[in-house]
Amino acid sequence: MKDIYPPINGKAPVLLHGGDYNPDQWTPDVWAEDMRLMKLAHCNAMSVGIFAWAALEPAEGRFTFDWLDRIMDMLAENGAYAVLATPSGARPAWLARTYPEVLRVRANRQRNLFGQRHNHCLTSPVYRQKTYTINAKLAERYGNHPALLVWHLSNEYSGECHCDMCRAAFRAWLQARYGTLDALNHAWWTAFWSHTYSDWGEIDPPSEMGETSVHGLNLDWKRFITDQTTDFMRNEIAALRTYAPDVPVTTNMMGTFPGLNYWKMAPHLDVVSWDSYPRWHKPGPDGAIDDIGLASEVAFVHDINRSLKGGRPFMLMESVPSATNWMDAAKVKRPGMHALSSLQAVAHGSDTVQYFQWRKSRGSAEKFHGAVVDHVGHENTRVFRDVADVGTKLEKLADIVGTTVRPDVAIIYDWENAWAMNDAQGPRRGDKGYLDACKRHYRAFWDRGVPVDVIDMDQDFTKYKLLVAPMLYMVRPGVDERIAAFVRAGGTLVTTYWSGIVDQNDLVFLGGWPGGKLREVLGIWAEEIDALYPGEANHIVPDEDNVLCLSGPYAAHDYCDLVHVEDAEVLATYGQDFYAGRPALTMNHYGEGEAYYLATNGDDRFLSDLYAALCADLNVLRSLRADLPRGVSAQLRSDGERTFAFVMNFNAQPASLDLGTASYTDLLTGEVLTGVVELGVYDVKVLTA
Repeated sequence: MKDIYPPINGKAPVLLHGGDYNPDQWTPDVWAEDMRLMKLAHCNAMSVGIFAWAALEPAEGRFTFDWLDRIMDMLAENGAYAVLATPSGARPAWLARTYPEVLRVRANRQRNLFGQRHNHCLTSPVYRQKTYTINAKLAERYGNHPALLVWHLSNEYSGECHCDMCRAAFRAWLQARYGTLDALNHAWWTAFWSHTYSDWGEIDPPSEMGETSVHGLNLDWKRFITDQTTDFMRNEIAALRTYAPDVPVTTNMMGTFPGLNYWKMAPHLDVVSWDSYPRWHKPGPDGAIDDIGLASEVAFVHDINRSLKGGRPFMLMESVPSATNWMDAAKVKRPGMHALSSLQAVAHGSDTVQYFQWRKSRGSAEKFHGAVVDHVGHENTRVFRDVADVGTKLEKLADIVGTTVRPDVAIIYDWENAWAMNDAQGPRRGDKGYLDACKRHYRAFWDRGVPVDVIDMDQDFTKYKLLVAPMLYMVRPGVDERIAAFVRAGGTLVTTYWSGIVDQNDLVFLGGWPGGKLREVLGIWAEEIDALYPGEANHIVPDEDNVLCLSGPYAAHDYCDLVHVEDAEVLATYGQDFYAGRPALTMNHYGEGEAYYLATNGDDRFLSDLYAALCADLNVLRSLRADLPRGVSAQLRSDGERTFAFVMNFNAQPASLDLGTASYTDLLTGEVLTGVVELGVYDVKVLTA
């Protein structure tokens, strides 16, 4: 049975290839040359107008679309498409001068001067109206243009404002959420330090000038910023829908950017997109370059973006064909890495490969940022040839469009959980290592070519065999019941130390941790947690004849949970300290399923052995039935009938892969492969049976 999504836009049932194009910075003779070069680079989709408000409306109410008319027509004439942006990411100077209230106010109550990007108040009625107007003008003029493919909303939404309008909007948001001050005071536990509020007007957003220690306030402010940003985004969408109701909309997200909860924004988008800028080729402590760990981390974020729309292909909106100028070192990509990193995005669900930027700017902040067309202005460069090579490869992968993967494994990475956990003053200050923990658990599957969805705690668990929830500190209402139902029905749960600690308001569960149904599911309760110093370690000692056949000892770092077994079976214990012999790993039978509790942060070998055993026992979906060498990953896409396995070598040296007796065709070369296959440095093969 076919399992396939339609193309992003039916006008272009192909993989899209292109980049941020800024013709308003150049003269018409350059435009004509750009069209010639786009064909040579096999580019078919250009993101246009992202920061072009001043060129579109140079003075209030005076619109100049002639240049954009010509660009849109030229793209259509040359068989290319536009990802047409709304310009709200950076307002023109006249708008800030005429309406200074559109500029943001910092937490210290100082209003910004004109400049930068996203220096605007998302609550401001003036800014919302001006944004709506320019968006509606664009949609009215280009909504039916043959080149228009996708609306690109703003650019990398981010930031917050503390002006009077935003503070009033926050108070109204709180009133809608809690109803009464008594409910808010209880949820925030404001009796602590005598912070009880007696009037809504007494509440201000967190600020170093005022309050930062009421964790419920901090958490709700972050929620408000997401909701206010989403509401502003919906205002942008409404203007576009008025004249172009069927053109898909997206906005470019920023991976695990901590400022916004993308799960709240994704339902309002037709397609998810994100900007990927890995720091490839960074030497390790021994001086050797090892891109393998970074490759796994990038794959983790790709999988978040695929999961945000339930498996629907996403867009790689920005990447760089060479050096990224804003990093501490502008490292150029080594030969092969551009194609490898681009196709890694496709492997994990992207139906596009796009860049910032098409042509290098002559001035300002990003004039040395990598681009397809360098300052030299022609095609005779290594980077241009690398881009053209990617374009050629993408043209060979038309059958991939709309395909996806339905993993048996999901890992929970939850923005609100991260916000609350990192705000807590214990068992460590600041970053508790939550994101790193999720990536480390993910790596154990990536190493084996096991596809994974990365979801938040509000998603459907029932479609998975294995649910992994590292450091599930916050448990929102109903989540524990859904986890219990998942395990009871035969699912397998793995969770860890520092889970089930607080509710949705960051109030601690009473009666022992983990709170709610998790205690019953896991069959343990935690008495206290020991935070280890950097460099300090304990050990995990598996019991003889444990059901997972783990063979230790394994190193344990960062946290050691001291737990009591109620119904669970002990699979491993601690090796050192006064709690030596106490449970470090437990398993509880619950209904038809099993729940594992990792009481400590085991080393990578421990996670690898644990998930190897569980993957084998559960017979989870794998991208390729082959043992992958270190640094070689495999990722699956399928239409429900045909499968496409991307095999990628992230080693800086060749690798060999034994395919056994199976026979595959490499879509990139047409070569039939079986037995032992040689993979070159940063090599990619796309295998179909």
